[in-house]
Amino acid sequence: MSNTKVRSDAQYRKMTETPVLRLIVMLSIPTVISMLVTNIYNLVDTAFVGTLGTSASGAVGIVFGFMAVIQACGFLFGQGSGSIISRLLGAHNTEDASHTASTAFFLSLASGLCISVAGFVFLDDIVVVLGSTPTIAPYARTYISYVLFAAPFMTSSFTLNNILRYEGRAFFGMIGLLTGGILNIGGDALFIFGLHMGIAGAGLSTAISQTVSFSILLSMFIRKKTQTKLSVRYISFSAALIGNIVATGLPSLLRQGLGSLTTIMLNTVSGVYGDSAIAAMSIVGRIIFFVFSVALGVGQGFQPVSGYNYGAGKYKRVRQGFWAALLIGEVFIICSCILVCMFPDSIIARFRDDPEVIAAGHRALVLQCMALPALPLSMITEMLFQSTGQRLGAAILSSLRSGVFFIPTLLLLSHYRGLAGIQETQAVAFILSSITSLFFLIWYMKRLPK
Repeated sequence: MSNTKVRSDAQYRKMTETPVLRLIVMLSIPTVISMLVTNIYNLVDTAFVGTLGTSASGAVGIVFGFMAVIQACGFLFGQGSGSIISRLLGAHNTEDASHTASTAFFLSLASGLCISVAGFVFLDDIVVVLGSTPTIAPYARTYISYVLFAAPFMTSSFTLNNILRYEGRAFFGMIGLLTGGILNIGGDALFIFGLHMGIAGAGLSTAISQTVSFSILLSMFIRKKTQTKLSVRYISFSAALIGNIVATGLPSLLRQGLGSLTTIMLNTVSGVYGDSAIAAMSIVGRIIFFVFSVALGVGQGFQPVSGYNYGAGKYKRVRQGFWAALLIGEVFIICSCILVCMFPDSIIARFRDDPEVIAAGHRALVLQCMALPALPLSMITEMLFQSTGQRLGAAILSSLRSGVFFIPTLLLLSHYRGLAGIQETQAVAFILSSITSLFFLIWYMKRLPK
């Protein structure tokens, strides 16, 4: 028996026989570490750029909105293929899993190239559409220019990382993301302060680190550390396969795309109140995502468990995995939110010690922390639907928080309550999306085979 076959059988037994709680923790730890390092980079980047001024700090929020578009494309093909791959591996179908992985990688690389070319052609228009004020625009334009060079590597990295994660090999993905995150933090310090490149240094650091991460993730497949294989001969132009990847990944595209849209809208609406309001909401968003990242990492650790065991027909383990992931996520979120609510001003001041920024961010941060414990329910329910191939339900769930509820709430509250309404919007969206998700969960659990 070949070493590849032995490794494949061992991986199958691990995913379908290891006690569920222990398995989710095992798969979550590398994912959580990767997300924490990535978010620490985002926070450090915000803090470093914040030393260049309020307009530069606001530009970070603008750039993150654009990077969310790049991430959306990577997640479309990564989550779409990953969900299919985990179910195929659960059914012992490695050949089709390799076709799916290779096709998704090719599609993500091509989409990144398209974003890069289109971005350079329409750069000035993009900066305006993203919500830049005249004072923020020069900083945002400089930063985005560097990001565009790395766009093909960024989309491909998101796809490769998701394929590794859905295989149950999150540790390999962690190596690539961890290296890139640490390199990014060091690069920020070197280019911004050491070489005095300003915001261009932050952009250059991002481009270099993303390219390095891509190289490491790709090497895992080249060195045959995975069950699936990446090869030109495995690329399929079958409309059925491409359609399946896109349809399964659509919830991720909606989630990331709507997240980008909400960032743009938030920047635009906040811009009425000046650069300090944009900077404040950008900083609060980074803090909240950092707090939420552990619960998100646990949910992503649950997805391969859910997909593998659903494909293997072990539905009891799917149920057990859902409740275990929800419990872990809730405990961490509640503890973290209590801590943040104790020192909101001090935390915001770490990123931009500006009285106007702190005043605008304080209430938004506290309100979002109060509502955040409701979010793991909607997030893990959506992941359950996506990982088990419930595409329509997953698409609906993914559009709730950042689309169906956030956009009209932002427009209404900002119109009638001004800045106070902007501060309240995200908290309202958290609660409404979780209430709706509960009904979807009840419906699904009743229909999941015993």
